[in-house]
Amino acid sequence: MPESLVYLVAPLVIWLTISGIDDLALIVLWLWFRATSPANHTEVRTSAEPERTIAIFTPLWQEESVIRQMVTHNITAIRYSRFHFFIGAYPNDEPTVDAIRELEARFPNVHLALVPHNGPTSKADCLNWIFQQMLIQEEQSGQRFDAIVTHDAEDIIHPDSLRAINAHLPDYDMIQVPVLPIPTGLGEWVHGVYIDEFSEFQSRDLYVRAKLGGFLPSAGVGTAFSRRALERLAVSADNRIFEPGCLTEDYENGFRIKNLGFRQILLPMGGAVVATREYFPRDWHGATKQRTRWVTGIVWQGLERHGWQGGRRQWWWHWRDRKGLIGNPLSLLSNGLFVCGLIVPIEHPVLMLGPFVVGMAVLQAVSRAAIVHSFYGWRHALLAPFRIPLANAINTSAAVRATWRYWKSRVHGVPLVWLKTAHQYPNRFALEAHRPTLQEVLVQSHYCTVDQIEDAVASKPAGLRLADWMVQRGDLSEVEMYEALSLQLCVPLTTVTPEEIPAGTAHALPAHVVRELAVIPIRRQAGELLLAAADLPPEEAQRRLQEYTRMPVRFALVTRSNYDELRRAVLPDEGAA
Repeated sequence: MPESLVYLVAPLVIWLTISGIDDLALIVLWLWFRATSPANHTEVRTSAEPERTIAIFTPLWQEESVIRQMVTHNITAIRYSRFHFFIGAYPNDEPTVDAIRELEARFPNVHLALVPHNGPTSKADCLNWIFQQMLIQEEQSGQRFDAIVTHDAEDIIHPDSLRAINAHLPDYDMIQVPVLPIPTGLGEWVHGVYIDEFSEFQSRDLYVRAKLGGFLPSAGVGTAFSRRALERLAVSADNRIFEPGCLTEDYENGFRIKNLGFRQILLPMGGAVVATREYFPRDWHGATKQRTRWVTGIVWQGLERHGWQGGRRQWWWHWRDRKGLIGNPLSLLSNGLFVCGLIVPIEHPVLMLGPFVVGMAVLQAVSRAAIVHSFYGWRHALLAPFRIPLANAINTSAAVRATWRYWKSRVHGVPLVWLKTAHQYPNRFALEAHRPTLQEVLVQSHYCTVDQIEDAVASKPAGLRLADWMVQRGDLSEVEMYEALSLQLCVPLTTVTPEEIPAGTAHALPAHVVRELAVIPIRRQAGELLLAAADLPPEEAQRRLQEYTRMPVRFALVTRSNYDELRRAVLPDEGAA
């Protein structure tokens, strides 16, 4: 081999050797665990646990053509009685809203969850508002839901999946039902790539991951969350159970659930598989678009949000989730190396690793084919090795597009979202027919009684806000008053110390803007600038803020005393206002 070519091929061989050792370790562990605990690999519990009430969340945008059939089929097929569909839609998607209302009229366990703003926004945003609609339904019916399961508009839910979820709820707070593509013709090569990769990843990679205590990423559909886990997620993230700023909110939730100390499980995939079935993109454009989102969210946003958090048990899985950023582009070269390894004389010491790389490629192909055979039969199994170059090409295109898109957003300071939309702070009061008054929120949330409010209104001095007067009277604490304002204004309440504001963030806006509009920059997150305020600026003033920053702004309420503390730190020469 020419010396110049050696210098090009040697780094590739080294990388593929490292990646191959990584993959070999996974395969060995998978075979070991299957040999030593076969029952855990094959048994899906569907024991006769008392049925808990389960809510199925389905977010929609322009899905009127499929939602009727999806709901009708699944309600008929599911072998479980205590479940309700909560279907999210937007006011400006009237055909979908009409379809859901028809289903509501037919089925008492179907409920429309109307998002309070026009769409489309993001799946996460829609899911957050569905959760708030569920809370309203609970208040009206007196019924409490013990868990939720997420599903898409084209999902075929396995008849026993809710029974399996119910059986595992006493022991687990996140239960992932396997997701497998619907079998298609052998000529559908792109969809065949999904068949190969989903079969392999879920039955092998996630199985080993769970055995070793790694966090389990949600698949976005067929994921069940216990009520206690949802409530902890809501408390930890300003009622954003699903993070609208993250392109892969499902993967994000898997990491968050594990970090909060909750147990997770992927239902076993041996024997009679209980799995959600659906179609995936069936052409190049659709597949690369979807995978660009996956790479951007899992790799780039994952690095930005979490780095390598989670301790030693998670490091390997962070690495495996992210190594495709380099591995996918190099995989195309590895296809050529596979051929070179068979026909080129091996003379350089580094290139002596070539046979190992080729051997790993063969082992990976055989392993994938064997797994595909167990779910889809021998015809798809025979094609699986031949679809690997196509998978490499799709994943390479996605890795390049994701990297370009992410760094373009960073350089230009714009948020990395698929649809530029302002996401409100989700709470049930935003779903009322009108924006409630502070008095209504105080009473409905049991902060005080109607008599206390009437007495405070009658005695309030002129020029003083009712909320401030009630705090002075002792009817409310300052924190309780701001909790009520947070609910009424649909803006999250937070507490920040001056030490928590990152260096430079406090000066992201000019001092005169901070002074005039009474807002303080406290954090940059997900491409947005978070501003703390004791009182929200008027809408015109909020629009003026965009003249001073290229980042979209979002607000958080802080108490008056917290705001004064921050202002003294940011504007030390002036002191509190």
